[in-house]
Amino acid sequence: MTRIQKYMAATAVAVALVGAPAVSYAASQGKAVSGTHQRVTEARTAIAEAAAKKAPTAQIVAPGEHVKVPGGAEIWLTEEGKYWTTPESPEPQFRSVVDGNIDLTQPGVSMQTEGVDGHYFLSGLYYGGKGTASRVEVETKAGTVHGKLLELAGRPGWGVWYATAEVPAGDDKGGLDYFGAVTVYTTHGKVYSQLKLN
Repeated sequence: MTRIQKYMAATAVAVALVGAPAVSYAASQGKAVSGTHQRVTEARTAIAEAAAKKAPTAQIVAPGEHVKVPGGAEIWLTEEGKYWTTPESPEPQFRSVVDGNIDLTQPGVSMQTEGVDGHYFLSGLYYGGKGTASRVEVETKAGTVHGKLLELAGRPGWGVWYATAEVPAGDDKGGLDYFGAVTVYTTHGKVYSQLKLN
């Protein structure tokens, strides 16, 4: 074997010895990065689940149980739907969930608005969404209004939301152009159902 051949063989062995640990180190680093990513994903999932458990949910009411709303309105639920009264309209009003006018298998929100004690009394049905309803927001030209949710026990697939909002100066008719959207969110912060008005 010539001197050049010996040199070439020795170089090949050196490259093989130096390259092997480098490949092994790179592989171990890849496993470490992959393991870290998995742990971060698991931690995020655990945080989201913990937040969902602490998120508010609808108030569970018995059929016919009256819930008083600031300003004098009252709401109650039966298996047939939503009832409510206001000081200006003491005769019960009603929105059915069983008359075929709404499809409980599709996400939806309805809204009724009335003037009560210098405010808007806002309420409606929500239904058909995926997940557990947690909160409701009503967009108005003056900002976001936060409301409350009511449901009967047993996860019937629908509930009632309500809120009160300021009446804008010079508006005594309660025009719907004042409102942008009604959105019900789940405990995970996703949209359960939504009504876009403008």
